[in-house]
Amino acid sequence: MHYCEVNESFKAYKVAVHRHNPEMEAVLSREARKPVQITFVPHLVPLTRGMLTTIYARPAGRLTAQVVQDCLAAFYAGRPFIRLRPPELPPDTLHVRGTNCCDIGFVFDERNQRLILMSAIDNLGKGAAGQAIQNMNLMFGLAETAGLNQIPFAL
Repeated sequence: MHYCEVNESFKAYKVAVHRHNPEMEAVLSREARKPVQITFVPHLVPLTRGMLTTIYARPAGRLTAQVVQDCLAAFYAGRPFIRLRPPELPPDTLHVRGTNCCDIGFVFDERNQRLILMSAIDNLGKGAAGQAIQNMNLMFGLAETAGLNQIPFAL
């Protein structure tokens, strides 16, 4: 996009039709062992690097914040580039800038029985390049973190 079209702007795009929506639903459905539908709304913000996502999901049954926390902690245990954020400190693009990390947080809205998941990545690192190196490391039997644990550079 052109700078003049995005500067001083904040907008949603590809609402409910984003190309990654089917992929996310397929993975979630596989893990849940039943069909899962989510609403994914990406937003375009004039950042040099970084992406923040927010996903809204309606649980199939009763849920609590503790159950969600325990599930995320168990699923991401041992994942070197996933950092779970506490509820009072949601993911922030500034905190992942220059890293291969994905920060994940959530809020469980008990009143509306809605799970709100958030994640932040540096889309120039984790978004493609860092993920490719991480995948290559795994394919060739190298340490998953090889070449990816550098100290974030000043921007």
